[in-house]
Amino acid sequence: MGASPTPADGNLARRVGFAAVAIPLALLIVWYGGAPLVLLLAVAAALGTRELFALAEVRGVRPARGLGLVSAGAIAPITYAVLVDSDVRALVSHAWPYAGAVWLLAVLTWVLATRGPGERPLSAAAVTLLAVAYTGALPAFLLSIRHGGHGLRSWAGAALVFFPLVVTWICDTAAMFGGRALRGPKLAPTVSPGKTRSGSLAGVAGGLVVAPLFGALVFPPAGLAIPLWQLLVIAAVLSVVGQVGDLAESLFKREAGVKDSSRLIPGHGGVLDRLDSLYFVVPVSAALYRLFGVIS
Repeated sequence: MGASPTPADGNLARRVGFAAVAIPLALLIVWYGGAPLVLLLAVAAALGTRELFALAEVRGVRPARGLGLVSAGAIAPITYAVLVDSDVRALVSHAWPYAGAVWLLAVLTWVLATRGPGERPLSAAAVTLLAVAYTGALPAFLLSIRHGGHGLRSWAGAALVFFPLVVTWICDTAAMFGGRALRGPKLAPTVSPGKTRSGSLAGVAGGLVVAPLFGALVFPPAGLAIPLWQLLVIAAVLSVVGQVGDLAESLFKREAGVKDSSRLIPGHGGVLDRLDSLYFVVPVSAALYRLFGVIS
């Protein structure tokens, strides 16, 4: 008789099965852009906010759930409207400081009305603000990448989105296998004991290797010509900041004493677990693309 399947085998099967469905679907949504992509980002923002709130609640902090979820989910639609509608862009350019101030006052008023001095009101307000910015605002920069010069159903826009995603995935994979093979000193032992410095360097190397391959195989058919040195600079920076993003989310989970942010995604944990690196990678990618004139 053969060996019985282990829990690890079942977990791997769930991960592969989920990826087999999720990756083609994500490619289709990113290629199309517009409302489907906005909806995906809005849902992911609300789910990520819910998970971050749950981590805080483990430690006795009770953020503004309703206000936080709605606010995080609203950022992607507002961002898209600003990108594609000149009238909305003009309105937001004048109104956003006041709207931001009103929103902050709403959070503080909510804290005043619902949290007493012994219910950690400062932490409740801080986590509410962090969750909206972290899980809502940072991923919304993906819309700037996708629609910063490209309309609906664009392979060029999709390629620009998937370049930092692929660099991050390869970096994560290379870091995992490199760390197991080379071992050595821990990278951040109090935050993520499994990560090593050798694995981190292997991750950066993996990102640098995949960058020219992606630039040669994907960008030209999509009508994009980005110099190799720019791709290498972007990949090097993303390979570092992505690992910082991974560690930042690990720190939150370490404080809460949990392994995964939730069990939402079979074999993958929660939204925070899947997007931890990308929360850092997406806005940095948008900034570098704009610096190099790739997007407007």
